[in-house]
Amino acid sequence: MIDVPLERVLTRSGRTIQPEAPVTEAAERLRDPDVPALVVLEDETVVGIVTESDIVAFVAETLEPHSVGAVMSSPVTTISRHESLVAAAETMRADGVKHLPVVSDGAYYGLVSASTLAPYLSRRRLEIDREDDPIRIDAEDGREIPAGE
Repeated sequence: MIDVPLERVLTRSGRTIQPEAPVTEAAERLRDPDVPALVVLEDETVVGIVTESDIVAFVAETLEPHSVGAVMSSPVTTISRHESLVAAAETMRADGVKHLPVVSDGAYYGLVSASTLAPYLSRRRLEIDREDDPIRIDAEDGREIPAGE
């Protein structure tokens, strides 16, 4: 694996949302293929993260309108912008997550995802085991492939 500082590869963008925002707003923003996740902020503090799978699971359970705070994953695993790609991959693997908000002095700085790391992996794979959704990122082309295939 190439040991590159996270700061050089993370996604810096306005892909954030507040916990009181309607879930429909989050869903609409997540329709953009360039938005893998929305980091939930209160002031400048990361309090959660919302992905498509969070919204799908929530909608499957209820059809009532709710805020993002009701569907976000929290507490959220974060990483310092001064850490390396190796540290990010190890954190994702250990915590079973595909997205890491990057923080600097406690404030949101950007986002790194498993697909962001894939081009920097040698012939190794980044394998992330989640309780019910194991995935692996193929280092050759960055595609997500269900584990076992």
